[in-house]
Amino acid sequence: MKGFEIMGKQYTGYIGSYTKKESKGVYRFTLDTDEKKLKNVEVAAPLDNPTYLTVTKDNRFVYAVSKEGNKGGITAFEITDSNGTLKKLNSQASDGSAPCHVSVKSDNSLVVTANYHTKQVEAHKTNQDGSLQSAKAVEQEGDGPHERQEKPHLHFAGFTPDEQFVIVVDLGSDTITTYLPNADQLEKVSVLHTKPGSGPRHLAFQPNGNYAYVMTELSNEVIVLEYNNEGTFKEIQYITTLPENYAEISQGSAIHISSDGRFVYAGNRGHNSIAVYRVMEDFTVEFIEWTDTEGDWPRDFVLDPSEQFIVASNQESGNLTLFERDQEKGTLTLLQKDVKAPEAVCLKFLHE
Repeated sequence: MKGFEIMGKQYTGYIGSYTKKESKGVYRFTLDTDEKKLKNVEVAAPLDNPTYLTVTKDNRFVYAVSKEGNKGGITAFEITDSNGTLKKLNSQASDGSAPCHVSVKSDNSLVVTANYHTKQVEAHKTNQDGSLQSAKAVEQEGDGPHERQEKPHLHFAGFTPDEQFVIVVDLGSDTITTYLPNADQLEKVSVLHTKPGSGPRHLAFQPNGNYAYVMTELSNEVIVLEYNNEGTFKEIQYITTLPENYAEISQGSAIHISSDGRFVYAGNRGHNSIAVYRVMEDFTVEFIEWTDTEGDWPRDFVLDPSEQFIVASNQESGNLTLFERDQEKGTLTLLQKDVKAPEAVCLKFLHE
């Protein structure tokens, strides 16, 4: 079965959310690029605390973190039509809190998760029908100088561009760890220690595969890293994501890069903005502007498949915001706000 093609100017997206208040689980929505509007926000799959999710490259499956009573894990869904309808396949859960991040290999063979509370990165092999096998887990150790760094707090697990390695970003110990998926285990290859107290959170690779950009939650900075194909990183730049005179509470959230590698976008929760950066010839970044997300606590944002638009999710105010993106300048222009999406966290689109 091949993935569904996205027709015309209608793009289907998914929302991962907390379900502590009124949210019911995974939502889906439509971006109409002709009308430049977000539409049809509705429940796609009832699920407890699916805060992060990922869509397979062929648009066949969705994997969402989930909570089941006192257990946490991951749930697999099949995408059954071009509208993004979800059919549950199975779930795998273990005692403790749910993970906070999930990624899937492009051939759908391996799903990896990062767990903020249990200190574990988990790897799930998949079956041919997309369902999940039980996890193989690795527990990290370490701490940092910040009051929130009493132990590891893993916040990201994803694949290198060549998919030879798994990269784990740990807010709690200020580390970025490279693992080699080997048979049924993850073998540690290298560890990069970032600035003490920075609290690295999420990572996005340059399309060329030789550089990566990390968003820090605690120090509110973008770290530019040089990467080699053997799994190691080297720091080449730190740059703030906040105005110089900003003194209120803010925490870094998501980081994404345009597919042409020219612009990096970073989210600020508290300052409630997306910071925009231009990528220079040496792959360091230069600040362009801040754009207000028109809501409270922007947990994530996503470029649509055409990359003409960016959609931001404001968790505390429960709304989505739509921006038009200038693809030559990288800047954002507000199109729509107050699109209700309760407790919205993660945003993903079906792929073209």
